[in-house]
Amino acid sequence: MSDTKINSGGRTPSGRVIPARVLLGVFAAAVASLAFAPAVEDESPKTPDQALAKLMSGNQRFVEMKAKAGDKKIDRDELAAGQAPFAAVIRCADSRVAPEICFDQPLGSLFVCAVAGNIPTSEGIASLEFGVAVLGTKLIVVMGHSGCGAVDAAIKHRDDTSVLPGSLPGLINQIVSPCALSVDPKDPEALAKATRCNANLGVTELLKESPVIREAVQNGKLRVVAGVQDLATGRFTLTRE
Repeated sequence: MSDTKINSGGRTPSGRVIPARVLLGVFAAAVASLAFAPAVEDESPKTPDQALAKLMSGNQRFVEMKAKAGDKKIDRDELAAGQAPFAAVIRCADSRVAPEICFDQPLGSLFVCAVAGNIPTSEGIASLEFGVAVLGTKLIVVMGHSGCGAVDAAIKHRDDTSVLPGSLPGLINQIVSPCALSVDPKDPEALAKATRCNANLGVTELLKESPVIREAVQNGKLRVVAGVQDLATGRFTLTRE
């Protein structure tokens, strides 16, 4: 290709002609930079271990105030066309807990179920089964958090949950045994210990109650883990892997 052909289009805004050798040099440099560029961050994890690593990496960015998911341009057409979340989270309904923010993930990446005390109710389990069997989710996280009101209520009313209003007794009873009963209410760490227990118990219940989840774990297609987010620091710590 001659300089004349390239120069006909190789002009700066001022009209100055850019020589062909310069254009080719810039093009070559661009190709070289792509060849040595790091892996694309937004690539979906292929394995359960990769999914967990991606979440923990995102949480580290959140802790360090370097979150970047919010900077990503939202493609509404792509979101409307379907979803393929690589991880599912059963979280507490607490307004301060948001997995997409805590793990620095964009819309469409996480399949989230919320219930006070992050308890795997039958409806929650069915939702997670949909995530695993239909959407191809590779990881389930039972996400507890510091200062959980549901766990605190279970400790304070462990001898009689009937004093709680409405349908709360039925929900809180699922935390009372065994987690609230396993701690000393006078222990300053009672709430933290019961919260960890409750998150870990969620894993046990999911594996016990769901053949879909249990089979996926046995086949190596899924991991189910638990952890607790510290609201003060933002850090999510795994308590059961």
